[in-house]
Amino acid sequence: MDPKTGLTHLDDHGAARMVDVGEKAVSRRTAVAEAICRMNPEAANAIREDLNRKGDVLQVARIAAIAAAKRTDELIPLCHTVPLDHLTPSFEWLDDGRLKITVQAQASGKTGVEMEALVGASLAALTVYDMCKAIDRSLCIENIQLQSKSGGARGDYVRDRAADEDHA
Repeated sequence: MDPKTGLTHLDDHGAARMVDVGEKAVSRRTAVAEAICRMNPEAANAIREDLNRKGDVLQVARIAAIAAAKRTDELIPLCHTVPLDHLTPSFEWLDDGRLKITVQAQASGKTGVEMEALVGASLAALTVYDMCKAIDRSLCIENIQLQSKSGGARGDYVRDRAADEDHA
């Protein structure tokens, strides 16, 4: 940690570095992240009825979430390699045009899995966009965010919906 700034990803000279987790205890870590895809009725119907010419959108997005989460350390420069024990992508229609993607990541390790859950949710949403862009070029990805985490020295976290209004 840089003693002047308190930033963990900077050394004493201000250079970027990976945090040393060597002395941290192994614990069970979980994280849940989500993303929302907002789309027109035609795109939503194509997903629901499996009518997309590119194939089953949700199955491809599920695979994208899993593959992306497993490679988070290759995408986010200072992330540690985290061997995931389990990753669960799920999908829920909030209304006629909003699809919620939720990704739960689990691992036993010295560092959390928040980034793996967030990367999984993000890439699943981008995959939905890619597979539906011919139907709805205005498809929008919204609210990529951590919903909860558990394990580790800093303890558990659950998103406070009231605090979200402070960020609006």
